[in-house]
Amino acid sequence: MDNQYDNEELDIERDDTVIGVAMWYSGIGLAAIAVIALGVGAYLWLQQKPVVDAPIADVDLPTVRAPLEKPLPKIPFEDITEKSGIQFVHENGADVEKLLPETMGGGCAFFDYDSDGDQDIFLVNSKSWSWNGKSPASTMALYENDGTGVFTDFTAKAGLDVSFYGQGCAVGDFDNDGDADLYVTAVSENLSSIQKETQPGANHLYRNDGGVFVDITKDAGVGGRPGDWGTSCGWFDFDRDGDLDLWVCNYLEWSREFDVKQNFTLTGGGRAYGRPQVFGGAFCCLYRNEGDGSFADVSEAAGLHLTNSVTGAATGKSLGLAFCDFDGDDWIDVVVTNDTVQNFLFRNKGDGTFEEIAALSGIAYDTNGAARGAMGIDVACARNDPDCRGVVIGNFSNEMSAYYCSLPDSTQFVDEAVAAGIGPSTRLFLTFGILFLDADLDGWQDLFHANGHLEEEISKVQASQTYEQAPQLFWNAGTSSDTEFVPLTPKEVGDDFAKPMVGRGASYADIAGDGDLDLLIAVTGQRPRLLRNNLEA
Repeated sequence: MDNQYDNEELDIERDDTVIGVAMWYSGIGLAAIAVIALGVGAYLWLQQKPVVDAPIADVDLPTVRAPLEKPLPKIPFEDITEKSGIQFVHENGADVEKLLPETMGGGCAFFDYDSDGDQDIFLVNSKSWSWNGKSPASTMALYENDGTGVFTDFTAKAGLDVSFYGQGCAVGDFDNDGDADLYVTAVSENLSSIQKETQPGANHLYRNDGGVFVDITKDAGVGGRPGDWGTSCGWFDFDRDGDLDLWVCNYLEWSREFDVKQNFTLTGGGRAYGRPQVFGGAFCCLYRNEGDGSFADVSEAAGLHLTNSVTGAATGKSLGLAFCDFDGDDWIDVVVTNDTVQNFLFRNKGDGTFEEIAALSGIAYDTNGAARGAMGIDVACARNDPDCRGVVIGNFSNEMSAYYCSLPDSTQFVDEAVAAGIGPSTRLFLTFGILFLDADLDGWQDLFHANGHLEEEISKVQASQTYEQAPQLFWNAGTSSDTEFVPLTPKEVGDDFAKPMVGRGASYADIAGDGDLDLLIAVTGQRPRLLRNNLEA
């Protein structure tokens, strides 16, 4: 049976009525979660049935903020990609088969790889599929900064002219030798489910030896499990022993054979990219740093193997993660975004294990109790209040971004996206990269969205959608303002910033040492965009 996308089907779970009821539900969400916790008595049941018919107690609703009246800042960004020396073009291997990994990637990062005091650029590449018979000409890319924002390609000299189907990356000094090492996630090129079980993991760990990167994946034991599709990753010291451990998100149980057999199509068109709902889930990985250059996979023992209570299958479909001590116990917790299934909040218990509490905390679902297509994530004290942490999550098109704000002295969250001014302006966009940064240097964290759809021909079935979508910058007007986050227009950020693209990963840094923060946006199948912040003094 064909799986077709049409107007009605694409919008059935992401309807306009979401905005109409969002304010009401954002106020009752915490009470609803309390009712669920008391009524079911079993955590796994919570994962299966987030919607409850039990009566909900009256609670105070958030105040809808009025339109802002204060003047908006001018934060003009200039596209300097070409003149800065960035020649990289992302290769996603897209072909007539339209395989789901082609919609992802690539990641990017600013980091000082040569320890000279300025920020260099690393760009993750994918490649043509091995079964297409094309030579793997595309490689990762490393660009060295001369200190003024002009970059030179040092990929080959640094040992990073390697080719595999890369996805995300994380920078950290795992061996405590003073320089930044690099971990890159990847897709295992699985022809079939049988081959998937025999292939080694596709991820790579590169140790920085004085500006030259050495692949130590095998010796370190962090390549991943056979068939893994690694996405986001991050370094953190989960056991507080003084060295960095590694968390790796995995997306789906994927193979070319299964993907092709689903026969997804667009109404009136050809093959479409598959839906994540039809693929099996995957477990996140936690690698404990042993301090001798090797790592131990402690994922299962630490409580990361979350399964469906009926089928026993992995429940996660993870695309993003962020670290934060949410409960103030000095142990770093982890929040993970999942695509079409509930998000995870792993509370670090301090004994080498984690407890998953997202449903109890109000961060697992939207205000209707439904899972969203969650992707990018960041955490900040955007209200300059250390007792209020904001978790922002970018979601699929026709699903507004989430802005979960913690309540004082608790791990409870309320989605305040609408009240804060973020929700309606993000509803039509498909957001991958998302991050907080102080773009105008006023002491308040602003909010950036990198947007772009999956389907090149999406406008044929949804007139409101486009493949290339403009990035967004929300100015943080502060808690004393009627509107907390204000979407800026090309008048404030410039035409270069607002030019549509197929945005994916994003990062920021001060590339020229002028004091303001510049942006790097990865673009799938195209050249990245380096935006210099020309903020006036």
